[in-house]
Amino acid sequence: MRFETPNRLIRSILVASAIALVGAAPALAQSSLSLAEAQRLAVERSRGLASQRLAVDAAREMAIAAGQYPDPILSLSVENVPAQGADRFSLTRDFMTMKRVGVMQELTGREKRALRAERYDIEGRKALAEQAAVLASVQRDTALAWLDTWYAERVVGAIAELRERALQEVQAAESEYRAGKGSQPEVLMAHTNVAMLDDRAAEALRKARNARAVLARWAGDGAATRTLGPVPDIGTHGMSAHDEILAGHPEIETLARAQEVAAAEARLARANRTPDWSIELAYQERASRFGDMFTVGVSIPLPWDRANRQDRELAAKLAMAEQAQAMREEALRKHVAEVRTMLNEWESNRSRIARYEREIVPLAKARFEAAATAYRGGKSSRSEVLAALRAELDARLMALMLESETARLWAQLTYLIPENVK
Repeated sequence: MRFETPNRLIRSILVASAIALVGAAPALAQSSLSLAEAQRLAVERSRGLASQRLAVDAAREMAIAAGQYPDPILSLSVENVPAQGADRFSLTRDFMTMKRVGVMQELTGREKRALRAERYDIEGRKALAEQAAVLASVQRDTALAWLDTWYAERVVGAIAELRERALQEVQAAESEYRAGKGSQPEVLMAHTNVAMLDDRAAEALRKARNARAVLARWAGDGAATRTLGPVPDIGTHGMSAHDEILAGHPEIETLARAQEVAAAEARLARANRTPDWSIELAYQERASRFGDMFTVGVSIPLPWDRANRQDRELAAKLAMAEQAQAMREEALRKHVAEVRTMLNEWESNRSRIARYEREIVPLAKARFEAAATAYRGGKSSRSEVLAALRAELDARLMALMLESETARLWAQLTYLIPENVK
C-alpha cells in the first residue's frame, strides 16, 4: 500500500524556491543585492525626497524675496476735469485740470524686512529637517523590506530542508509497512507531517513573495528579483534613548524648526504694531498756458484699534509659538519612550537568540537524532520520531522569527537618524 503526498504543485514550487534561495553559484553571488545597495537605489528612486528638495529651494528663494522692499506703485490719472458748463470734459481750458503721474513706495522698516527673510530662512531649515525625516523613513522602510525578504526566504529554506527529512520518514514508514514491521497509522502520520510542512511552506512562500513585492517598491522591480547578500550585523547599533541624542531625530528637528518659525512670526507680529510709512512723488501737467505742478506726500497708517487688531494678532502668534514648543516636548517624550521600549526588546531578544542557538535548537536536533536512534533500536515508536522532527522545525522557525523581529528592531533603531548614502 502506497500513499501519494498531496499538492505536487506546492512541492515543486518549494523545491525550486529552495534551490533559488540556498544556491550559491558565483554568478548569483556577484549580482546579490546588499542592504546598502537597496537603500541607495531607494533613495535615488524616491519622489518624496525630490519633493522635499524642491521645498528647500522654494523656501530659500522666498527668504531672498521677503527681505526686499515692496514694489512701488505707479498711478496715472486725469484730475479736476470740468463736469459742467462750457468747459465740461475739456482737458485744457480750466487751470485746475491736470494729467497726473505718480509713484508711491512703501518704506518697510529694515527690522521687518529682516524678520520676514528670517522667517523663510527658518522655513528652509525646517524643510531640510523634513527632508532628513523622509530620508530616514526611506532607509528604514527599505531595510525592513530587505530584512523581511531575507528572513522569509530563510524560513522557506528551513522548511524545504526539513521536508526532505520528512519525506525520508515517509519512505521508511511505507517500506516498513510493506514489510509488515510498521503500522498504517504510522504511515498516515508521516504523510500528515509532510502535508503540514507543505501547508507551512505555502504560507512561507506567500510571505516571501509579499516581502519581495514591498522590496520592489523601494529598490525597483529589477533589483527585487536578485538574490540577497549577507544579513548585516544586528548585534550592534549606535542609538540610545538619551534626550540629547534623540533631539537630533528628524521628526524632533522638524518640530524644533516649526517652533522657531512660530517664534519668528511672533517677532514679526510685534514689529507690525509699528505701521509702515509710504512716500509718494507725483507730477501734474496742465495746459500750456498754466504752469505744471508736483506733489510730495507721506501716508501714515493710523492703528486706532491696536488692542483689537495688532495686539490680538501678536497674542495669537505667541500662543502658536508656545503650542509648537509643547508639541516638540511631547513628541520628544514619546520618542524617548518608544526608543527605550525598542532597546529593551532588542536586548531581551539578543539573549533569547543566544539561548536558541546555544540550547533550544541543538537540543531539538539532538532529540530527533536520539528518537531516530532509539527507533532503530526498537526502543521507541515512529510517532516519537515524527514528533521530534516537528519539534525541531518549530524550534528552528521560532529562532528565525525571533531573529527577524530583532532585525526589525535593529533597523528601526539604526535608521532613526538617516545615514549618508554611499
